Amino acid sequence: RGATRLRRGMVPRRRVAARAFEEEFGVQPPLGYWDPMGLSADGDFTEFYRRREAELKNGRVAMYATIGYIVPEFWRIPGFLCPTRDIAFDDVPNGLGAITKVPAEGWLQILAWCGYFELVDFQPKHPTEGGNYFKGRLGILPMTKINDEDERRRALNAELANGRLAMFAIIGMWVQDGLTGSAWGDWSLYTNSPLRARAV
Repeated sequence: RGATRLRRGMVPRRRVAARAFEEEFGVQPPLGYWDPMGLSADGDFTEFYRRREAELKNGRVAMYATIGYIVPEFWRIPGFLCPTRDIAFDDVPNGLGAITKVPAEGWLQILAWCGYFELVDFQPKHPTEGGNYFKGRLGILPMTKINDEDERRRALNAELANGRLAMFAIIGMWVQDGLTGSAWGDWSLYTNSPLRARAV
């Protein structure tokens, strides 16, 4: 049936969708347009831009998270995280260990801060540039907005590529932290590894 369709000049729907998105930002070498699960096979541009915006946002969060793992290894904010409970910033372990150390009020403040940006401040401004909120670099420097379309596209592509790398990086950090107790811990501490030779 597929051969008959091709003989009649009909292009499979998935290939049509791929061609429709080949010029969108985020399509970069070496993979080009890559959609192995066929999420955009229907050719819906609105849904494509929504997913692209979500990818860009997740990449930004991952970049902050990666930096958040690295910086505390070398420097901590002086003073107290929670003076009423006598918890200093130096008392908070780096990585996943901080989840149980930070008081609930602290997590509520973090969620409220993120929620404000997500629901109020960072709203779509351009129909075909999901994730571009026209607020300049870091989302807080309006005087650094990139008005040149080609330069802005290059910058968004670079940010998207860095975000994709950061998402893999933070996942790797979480896994290693969870198994060894540190994002760059000694794998010899992972005593339950199925790869470890068992004593007979």
